This record gives sequence, structure tokens and C-alpha cells, in this order.
Amino acid sequence: MDSPNIYQLEHFVNMCKSNPSILAHPSLSFFRDYLETLGAELPRSAYGQDSSTSKGYVVEESDEDMSDAEADSRVEEEEDEIIESEIEIESETVEPDNDPPQKMGDPSAEVTEENRDASQTEKALAMEALSEGNLEKATEHLTEAITLNPTSAIMYATRASVYIKMKKPYAAIRDANAALKINPDFAKGYKSRGMARAMLGQWEEAAKDLHLASKLDYDEEIHNVLKKVEPNARRIVEHRRKYDRLHKEREKRRLELERQRSRAKAQAACEKAKNQEQSSDSRKPSGMPSGFPCGMRGGSPGSMPGEKPGNVDFSKILNDPDLMSAFKNPEIMAALQDVMKNPANLAKHQANPKVASVIAKMMSKFAGPR
Repeated sequence: MDSPNIYQLEHFVNMCKSNPSILAHPSLSFFRDYLETLGAELPRSAYGQDSSTSKGYVVEESDEDMSDAEADSRVEEEEDEIIESEIEIESETVEPDNDPPQKMGDPSAEVTEENRDASQTEKALAMEALSEGNLEKATEHLTEAITLNPTSAIMYATRASVYIKMKKPYAAIRDANAALKINPDFAKGYKSRGMARAMLGQWEEAAKDLHLASKLDYDEEIHNVLKKVEPNARRIVEHRRKYDRLHKEREKRRLELERQRSRAKAQAACEKAKNQEQSSDSRKPSGMPSGFPCGMRGGSPGSMPGEKPGNVDFSKILNDPDLMSAFKNPEIMAALQDVMKNPANLAKHQANPKVASVIAKMMSKFAGPR
């Protein structure tokens, strides 16, 4: 790439950095897709959404003083916003055909040369009826042709194309599937199925079939149908990608809010235990005090030689996801509270591996400065 092009690219990237909403333009959707395939997380303004609303919401959710009711209300509002969004589709579909399945051939039947010739005769009659605009008569002759030669993929695909003209997409799909079962590389089978799926509004599946048909045997009709199908299929993909991202962001905020609540509850329980300990005139036995798990007295199992009593960095516990998760377990919390009340009860809980592992991990974080 020559220097002028590199300079222009650098200028464009700098513009996107200063104003990500540039990427919201429909013509740049391919560039957004490329950035996302590289793992980039784009701001909401890059998708045409109000970034200021998004940022304000995130700040409010990260506030540790927000009440549970307010947080739940915010999450519920965001969920409503996601549900209300719709995809703009530009094309017409047809009402599904609910007719009984058409007659199919017996794939196990033995086909003689005489049957093959008779099948070709029926096909010729079908083409004659089709040229006269008599679609019903054409399907009757093709059904007879399929009965005579049920191993012919072209007979099924030809009848499928007639069903498409009759606006019977489900019948066309059944015939296309039968043709592809006989010959998995038959372009006309994919073409007929793709066109039928487009009639039903199955845009992604239709685009996939039509692209495959075009690779196997390109023709102008496939190209014209794809011009209508591809934009809708692309909109669906972009819609799914966008809302998958929004759901992931919402889930991350929910988990962060839950973590903050757990930390706040643990901090409150710790402070309460410390206050109870300070107001108590009675001396506790050597070992862990009533304030456990907030701190330990010197000489407790969690103390290190020469450690200053009560010198504990509580943030080490609050920032440990395994411990915060363990504190949600009623069995573990009951055991810890029992030890808070009477440190001598530690021994009886050591036999419980779940409790013992939590206590051991907590004690490993209680090492203060020497």
C-alpha cells in the first residue's frame, strides 16, 4: 500500500477514535464486522445508539450505594429495551402452504430402461403444459415422471420449480430435499430450496442455499434473488450480533452488581462483628475472636510468627472471587458464624472439607507485615 493510502487510512482511524458514531453508517457495517472478528468491543455509538445514555447507566450501576430495588429496576428497563427492538426486513413473503404432502417416488423401486423413457415423455408433457401456463397439469405429469423414475434428482427439482411458481414453498422444499438426497451436489436442488426459503422469510437459510447453488452452477436468476435475500440475511446477522453483545454486557453488569452487593454485605457483617468485639468486656480465649472472618488475634491458627495481632488486609478477602462465592453458601456461612461466636468450635468444622478449605484460604491471606 502506498504512502497516500496509508495516510488516508490513518486519518480515517483517528476520526473513528474521536467520533465512533462514524461507524454507525450502514456503508461501514463491513468494517464493524471486521473489527468484531478481531475481538474489538465497540462503543454503543458505533451502532447508532446514544452513548451518553449508556455511560450514565454504567456509572449508576457501579455505585456501591445504589439500593437493590433501584438496580433491579435498571436491569428490568434494559431488558425491555432489548425486547422491543425489531429487524427491518425489505421483501415480501407468501403464506405457507398447508396442503398434504405431494406424492413421492419409491426410492427402492427398480427402474427399467422402459421406465426411464416413459419418465422423460411425462417430463416433456409437463414442459408443454408449463409453457401453456397450466401449472396443475405440469405437476401431474411430473408426479407421474417421478413415479416412473424415483432415482432422478432432475425430476424432483423440476417439480420443485413448478411449486415455486405456484407459491407453494413447503412443497418445493420437500422436492428439493428429495433431489439433494439423490445428488448432494445438485445446483438446481439448492436453487429451488433457496428460493422457497426466501418465500417463507427464512433469509439466512435461503442465502446459504443460493450461494451454494451459485458456486455449483451460476445463473442470472440466482443472482437476482440473492440481491433481495442477502440484505435481509445481513440485517439478521447484525441484529443477532448486536443483541448478543448487549446481553453479554448486561450480564457482566449484573454479575458486577452482585459482586458489589456481596462485598457490601460481607463488609457490613465484618464491621458489625468488630463493633461487637470492641464493646465486649469479656476476654476471648486464645485463638480466633468473635470478629472472624474479619480478623484474628495473635497466636491464632492464621497468625504468622511475629505477626502483629489483628493486622489483616480485608481487601484481600473481598477481592478473592472464590471466597466471595463461598460466602454465599449457607452451610459455610453458618460454620463461620459459629466460629465467630466461639473460636473453640473451629476444630469441629475442620472435618468438613468445604469449610476447612475456605478457612485455610482465609488464613493464608491473614499474613501481615513481619
